[in-house]
Formats: sequence, structure tokens, C-alpha cells
Amino acid sequence: MWFLILLAAAILLSLFVFALLMARRKIHIWLPEYCRQAVGKRLGRSGVRGPEHVLFCLVDHFEPGWNRADISKQRDRVNGWVEKYPLIAREFRDSDGCPPRHTWFYPPHYFSEEHILKLVSLCREGFGEMEMHLHHSRMVPFPDTSETLRRKILDCIDLYSRFGIFRTEINGQPRFRYAFIHGDWALDNSRQAYCGVNDEITILQETGCYADFTFPSYMVESQPGMVNSIYYAKDDPLKPKSYHRGTAVRVGGKDRGGLMMIQGPLGFRWKSGNRLWRPAVDDGEISLNNPPTPERVDFWIEMGIHVEGKPEWVVVKVFTHGAARAQQRVLLGEDIRRMHEHLVKKSSSGKYCLHYVTARELYNIIKAAEDGRSGNPGMFRDYELGPYAY
Repeated sequence: MWFLILLAAAILLSLFVFALLMARRKIHIWLPEYCRQAVGKRLGRSGVRGPEHVLFCLVDHFEPGWNRADISKQRDRVNGWVEKYPLIAREFRDSDGCPPRHTWFYPPHYFSEEHILKLVSLCREGFGEMEMHLHHSRMVPFPDTSETLRRKILDCIDLYSRFGIFRTEINGQPRFRYAFIHGDWALDNSRQAYCGVNDEITILQETGCYADFTFPSYMVESQPGMVNSIYYAKDDPLKPKSYHRGTAVRVGGKDRGGLMMIQGPLGFRWKSGNRLWRPAVDDGEISLNNPPTPERVDFWIEMGIHVEGKPEWVVVKVFTHGAARAQQRVLLGEDIRRMHEHLVKKSSSGKYCLHYVTARELYNIIKAAEDGRSGNPGMFRDYELGPYAY
């Protein structure tokens, strides 16, 4: 009798600890949708049916620093990319003959003309593109409002466009468009200390943002309930976190007026070691502590993020903080080289066709899928938004 009571108590305690851990890591926010997707794939109602094309997009929260006393360190961080990245990128080609394509989301509050010119030089060589990363806050002494946020974004567009960034064409007409990553994963006032603007999605759309690339945000309350998805989020200007739910982008569907949310992988990855099998949550981050091993690369692809009705075009959007010197040991060293070797090897063997894409190119391909286009997705890199003017 006492044994059963102790066993029941142990089980209850374990469940309590598990629930507490889930709550602390914010897993409860996305777990229901994740389980629904897993069941759907198992029953054959959704999911990937043997992917033929992998769209690999690496987005970088690129923050070289703002302290003028550290200018030499900031210069070294940027120079690391200028000197080392082309050497690695030139070693590999995807199914379209393109080298690895990096997207630097560069914050205007870290602006340096020297940095911009060096990154633009990489873009001109075909190694990537530049987009907008923005930290702002409701905290004193500079609390943001809708008006001040709009001005910051417009000032950034004006400043960057002088270097050809954000200047593109739509149907032959010049336009200013950009992709966005919110600092501190605080989009649409989902973390009030790091935003403060409930109508941020509306402001982004009105100033030319074509898609948001902020998520996932593992262990942060800003993580949306929708996971491993591409969808439109419609703003409620009176409430925070309007992107929590949205309408999936689907073949033959329509843009219903929301902002496109392009998510990266988030899920449980089982790995073995010297101990029993145990799960790890993988959110697609590439860092010194989370190098891009072949095991992780395969997991990202297996997550099968895609436009509904187009499971053969698999989106793999992963992220990093590439300006940090410690992270460059991974991003500009043997770890990233092994990642590309694995991707190219699988592609060459016929497992799938690999396409390295920037954030802009990925958006264009998603829009082509939405319009029912088929064949090689690499043909649609400039489908709606042309290359930036640089």
C-alpha cells in the first residue's frame, strides 16, 4: 500500500516538474500546434511527401556593436566576413549554380558607413543581401510610440537606400521594400519592455515590409502559437502579439492583407549519446554552442515547412548572430563548411535539389508557390521583388 502511494507521489511530482519546465521554457505556447502537425503528418493528411527541393535561407541578426570606443573590434568583426566568407562560399554551389547566400539583417542604430560598404561589396559579388533588424523600446528615457517607430523605419529606409539597399522594382516600377527581424524577439509589443507599439505590424506593412523573419523565439513569451508555418498575420492595432495566429499561405490562396510570417524550424529532436535517448528542442539557431551538424540539418529539412499544397518545396530558414567574434568560429570555419558539404552531397546524390536563397528570394519563391507556379523554384528568385539596386 505504501509503495503505491509513494509511486503515485513520485509520478505526480515528476508531472509537476515537467509542467514547470514546460512553462518556464514557454513550450506550452506552441506544443498543441506542434502535436497537431505531427499527428497530421503521421496520418498522411499533411506533411512532406519526399521533398524534391530544399530552400535554404540563413538569416543573420548582425550586430557589430555601437560603442565608439570599440570601433577597432567592430571593424574586425565585419572584416572577418569580408575576408573569410567568400573563401568558403566559393567552394560550394547549389542546383542552380549559386553559392551559399547570406542575409545580413543590419540594425540602423549600429550604422557605420564603413560596415555598410563592406557588406554591400559582398552582396554585389552574389554572396547575399541586406535587410532590416531593429531594436526599440518602451523604456525611458526614449520610449517608442507608433509615430517614433514609423520615423525610425523611414529614416532607416532613407539612409540604407543611399547604398542601394531596399531599392527594388515591382512590375518595372521602383519601390522600397524590406524584410524585418525584431530585436529581442519582441514583435508587435509581445515583450512590452522591448517594444511598446501595438500596431507595429500595420506600421511595417505601410512602410514597405514584405515579410517578417523574427521567429521562432524558443523560451520567450513572444513565440506564436503557430509553429513551423508560413502565414499571414493581420494586425489588431489595439492589442499586442497580433501574429499569434494567422492564415496559412497556400497554393491558390490570396493575400488577405496581413504581413507574411516566415518561420524557421522549432521542435523536438531526439539524439543519442552514451546515455539513454533524450529529446532536445531545436530552434534552428547556429552558434558556438549549437553548431550546424549534419544531424541538425537533416532535422530542419524533416520539419517540412512549406506553403500549404506545395510540400515538395521545403523551407529551411535558420538564424544566427554572425557579428559576434565567438560565433564566427562556427560561421566562418570548419563547422559551416561541413554543413555545406552535407547539403551539397545530399543534393548531388539526388536526395533533393538544393537552393541557397536570401530572405528576398525566399519570399519571391513563396509568392510563386502561392500563385500555383511549379517546376524549379530557383526560377522564381525575382518573381515579385527584383534585386536591390546595389
